[in-house]
Amino acid sequence: MHRVVDWVKGFALTLGGPGLFIIAFLDSSLLSFPEVVDLLLMGLVIQHKERVLFYALLSTLGSIGGCFLLYGIAWKGGETFLRRRFAGHHIDRALRLFQKYGLLAVAVPSLLPPPVPFKIFVFAAGVARVPPLEFLAAVAIGRGVRYFGEAFLALWYGEAAIAFLKENARIVAFTLAAIVLVGGVIWIWLRSRKIPPRVDV
Repeated sequence: MHRVVDWVKGFALTLGGPGLFIIAFLDSSLLSFPEVVDLLLMGLVIQHKERVLFYALLSTLGSIGGCFLLYGIAWKGGETFLRRRFAGHHIDRALRLFQKYGLLAVAVPSLLPPPVPFKIFVFAAGVARVPPLEFLAAVAIGRGVRYFGEAFLALWYGEAAIAFLKENARIVAFTLAAIVLVGGVIWIWLRSRKIPPRVDV
């Protein structure tokens, strides 16, 4: 597996931005390359600082595309497909989180590193028939915060940012996830206050 990952890294580096898009797409859909996208993104930004927005955008779009592919598969396959792929208690937990937190159950896990099982939340969104635009928005927020944040860290701190990420990936990811979660909860609360109370006639 290490040889495959090394080959993929080399292949992506030779293609530059398009290679980063392909790896992000595959990582979020059919295959899994833990933290490869993050490190490749930061490495490319360090080499070509003027392309920081380009690389961050391609990483985000590739991941969104990969997630949408899984979402579409789950939409068509339904809960039976999901239960064949994942353990029942994981599925039940994911669906409960959807009922409680809505699309935050997609946005927050999209920020977290392995072994957090992000793909099960993507499948659960498809099974739950979450509206496509809402799903895409949630993934875009989560992956956008992650990849644009990493890209600018690489821009500002260079190789030191990569070393810091390797040593503190979980701390950084959980901190960002907590920020998104708190922001999402506040937004839901503010939105609920704007909805006028229902009056029965």
